[in-house]
Amino acid sequence: MTRWYVVYTHQGAEKLAEGHLQRQGFTTYLPLCRKITRHARRVANVTAPLFPRYLFVAIDVAAQRWRAINGTFGVNHIVSMGERPQALPDGVVDEIKAREADEGLVDIAPEVPFE
Repeated sequence: MTRWYVVYTHQGAEKLAEGHLQRQGFTTYLPLCRKITRHARRVANVTAPLFPRYLFVAIDVAAQRWRAINGTFGVNHIVSMGERPQALPDGVVDEIKAREADEGLVDIAPEVPFE
């Protein structure tokens, strides 16, 4: 049975890890959002991972060689409980996908200061 699992990546290597996992035949999901960055008086809207250093991968633990994920470029490790990967509760990834806008970006509410 295929379930969604969480992969912890190296700093800034979410897309690299996603590409290498897809080349190995894994189904992945990297939710993205729009983020405002400020540097040296410049403000820019960039596309960034919704959960920095994390991405989701769909695996059938009984049928697929999931241990290969830990040796993939850009991947630090698959989130596990003991020796086996820990599956996400059903519907978590579907709920995130349901919040995507037309461009495939997840809409997040802007931070509202206390009034």
